[in-house]
Amino acid sequence: MRRLILVFPAMFLICACTRQPEIAQWHGPNRDGSYPGTGLLKEWPKEGPGLLWASDMIGDGYGSPVVTCDGLFVTGGIDSTAYLFSFDLKGKLNWKVPYGPEWEKGFPGSRSAPTVVDDLVYVTTGKGEIACLKRGDGKKVWSVNLFTDLHGKNTIFGYSEGLLVKDQMIYCTPGGADTNVVALNRFSGALIWKCKGVGQLSAFCSPKMLQHGKHNILLTFTELSMLGIDADNGKLLFTHKQDTAGNVHSNAPIYQNGYLWYVAGDGNRTVKLKLSDDGESISEVWRSLPFDNIMGGVVQVGNRLIATGHRKLELMSLDMESGKVMQQLKIGRGSTILADGMVYLYDEKGNVHLVNPSVEGLKEISTFKISRGTKEHFAHPVISNGTLFIRHGKSLMAYNIKQG
Repeated sequence: MRRLILVFPAMFLICACTRQPEIAQWHGPNRDGSYPGTGLLKEWPKEGPGLLWASDMIGDGYGSPVVTCDGLFVTGGIDSTAYLFSFDLKGKLNWKVPYGPEWEKGFPGSRSAPTVVDDLVYVTTGKGEIACLKRGDGKKVWSVNLFTDLHGKNTIFGYSEGLLVKDQMIYCTPGGADTNVVALNRFSGALIWKCKGVGQLSAFCSPKMLQHGKHNILLTFTELSMLGIDADNGKLLFTHKQDTAGNVHSNAPIYQNGYLWYVAGDGNRTVKLKLSDDGESISEVWRSLPFDNIMGGVVQVGNRLIATGHRKLELMSLDMESGKVMQQLKIGRGSTILADGMVYLYDEKGNVHLVNPSVEGLKEISTFKISRGTKEHFAHPVISNGTLFIRHGKSLMAYNIKQG
């Protein structure tokens, strides 16, 4: 009995120390637009999948929701104030709380998705107010302004980054001369490190992280450059400059087997880079000008990248080895995600498309029209547990896409 008394606390301590935190964030678990789950419909009814619930009161904005095990969070702007909304999975509003001034100029409203880590939610406004709120009731834990506190500079369309959290740190891009990219303590907001980058403004990119060589590498874009930064200490490892003008770089780079691919709507467009073994330098392999998505996201299917074009309003498939566009489907321009082997495209005219990304050819299977909501169709779709979530301005809709 005495041994058991000693063993149980030890087992509890081991579990507590090794338990992975629950994270809900921009573009899915790996921030790559690919959502887990199987058993999803391979074809929709003519009128579209069934609507489970909808809310028309989430305020102006373009930020996608994030879904946790027991609810979802989404941001919106009401009367120039940023609000975080908490819903349960049946669409009941738990609470809404203000957390700072929201963007009021071109395309007013929220810009980014929240990041939820265990019992804390991290949000930002287009005016650079970062706040850490309690998941249960929205009570503010701390806040930092990227511009007044961290000497950053805003962009023409407002600060739009989906915040990235790893362990004790939260990463963001103020775009300042000395505080170009920073890491903050996620429990207090205190500055841990700062990186000068190359001294450019933020570029609407939500960063990603990879492990290569001896480094945890933070990947993001500033106005005219891709940056690779040591995520542990802020050391700038490598950069890749845009050779032509173009300051909207919303798509985070993609990593696989020692190579990086990034997709931009202007500048160099799509580029493949090789990382050195130590992760401290890069070399360019090729560029592909036709594949030029600007802000709709890119998904990887096998050895192909799939996204819509910016100049040509079509869905394209690009071979990751050669850089050649292999397939094209005239379907419009918009945001793409991937789930259960199918591509979901929410186009800028408000149509949602289900596409089979077969190697024989991209094939549209089903489509339906979003009839609720306001302003532009820019928010990225989200899928969780057989439910498709679409945000259109002030409206958030949940559709049943589960088989059976």
